[in-house]
Amino acid sequence: MALFDWLTKRSKALTQMTRQELRRQELLLEKDRGQLLKKVEKLAKTKQDLFERGAKETTPEVRRVLAQEFEMKTTEQLMAARQLNIRAKEMMTVSRLRMLRENADRAKMTGGKLGLISEKDILRLGKMIEKDNITTEMYQERLDEVLAVSAIDEGATGLSESGKTVMNIWDKMDTGTITDPAEAFDEADRRVREQQSAAADE
Repeated sequence: MALFDWLTKRSKALTQMTRQELRRQELLLEKDRGQLLKKVEKLAKTKQDLFERGAKETTPEVRRVLAQEFEMKTTEQLMAARQLNIRAKEMMTVSRLRMLRENADRAKMTGGKLGLISEKDILRLGKMIEKDNITTEMYQERLDEVLAVSAIDEGATGLSESGKTVMNIWDKMDTGTITDPAEAFDEADRRVREQQSAAADE
């Protein structure tokens, strides 16, 4: 399902897919990303349980086994997180290609011209997708440069200002600046509503 599979085993080039075909690939990636997210969350919960069990355990042999399990689950979590990072970047790429295709189709209807991304560019992006040290935010910036578009639909592919607001509040909860979950939710909800209302009035 990886982007490289489309490049090496495809019956049809990704750059030549219609917007309907791109949408189908987008949905498949979304499903895969959702499954990986659940796996990462489950592993994190399992690790927490193992750690708490080990903290209460007094038998050295049992503690050793729990420590080994914790280590194995961490390795599994890191591998799943890597795949999740890759899927997020792949989905971002396909989403942007679909939107660019839609714009190109509309441009044709009005007699305009709008070029699409080349396979050479897709190969360059594919290499970036596989690199763990390139975050989705870094990748999004590079993707925008390659596609030569500016925020076609930021909310669908990256974090909008509203999304960043929610992330910021979660960070405050992590550091203890906000301790009440209900208060945090109310603040996030209020600020996101305000930002969306302001955007609608522009």
